Amino acid sequence: MAVPAHVSRTGRRSRRFELRSTALYFVLLAVILILVGTTLRTATAAAERHPAWAVALVLVGAGGVVAGCRRGRRISAARLARHAAEALDEATEAAVEALDTAPPTPAAGPAAARTEPCGGRLGVERTVPLREPVNEVPADTGEIGYEALDPAEFEQVIAELCRRDGCLDVEVVGGAGDLGADVVARTPDGRLVVIQCKRYCDANRVGSQDMQRFGGTCFTVHEADVAVVVTSSDFTAPAVEYAEQCGIVCMDGQELLRWEHGVGPRPWEPEFVAD
Repeated sequence: MAVPAHVSRTGRRSRRFELRSTALYFVLLAVILILVGTTLRTATAAAERHPAWAVALVLVGAGGVVAGCRRGRRISAARLARHAAEALDEATEAAVEALDTAPPTPAAGPAAARTEPCGGRLGVERTVPLREPVNEVPADTGEIGYEALDPAEFEQVIAELCRRDGCLDVEVVGGAGDLGADVVARTPDGRLVVIQCKRYCDANRVGSQDMQRFGGTCFTVHEADVAVVVTSSDFTAPAVEYAEQCGIVCMDGQELLRWEHGVGPRPWEPEFVAD
């Protein structure tokens, strides 16, 4: 007895189980179910608000079913489900192929470039390279606001300028009983500098009485080689005259700024000339 040969079905493609395809399949199925559920919920709500329309729709649907049966068309739920499953499977395969053929997205980074419209015309683009950020350190252009300092802080600033320019044994001795000496120091060549600090505002200038009190102690008591009066403001004409007679160096606010910025002479240098 001859055994009929088994004829394999070649029309159906072999499908392999892939995690991505399966996930997409169920995602599409969930979307369809959500849409169907939303539609049914909307129809139910509409029927509750308008019962007459719901009755009319039911009658129309029943009439369509009767007409279809009379024509000999049989409505098969299994066939509809099979067609829906096949359509969903094809949509899943199309989505997987689209993901596989999608061009890679360029990675963003310091060397990436962006395209911008050129000249405001549509369809014309130019590539603009992105510059890497540069850590710029702002230049220190500020200067000391002497008027914002109290007298003790002003004395400390003068002492730091002396240390910066090579003086030794710098000491702040200002206070009660200092006899006019606020800062004392040794110059690089060994001379003793005695400095009186006057932190005044612009409207208040160092007068001749201040100069005379300092002149009575700077040489005789402190035995200064160089006596200096430093102020953040200015000197009166009688004070400058008395200082010239006694050999006291006067440094006003402008000369102090030049000393601070390193563009003017130091008060103990021979070439220092008071304005």
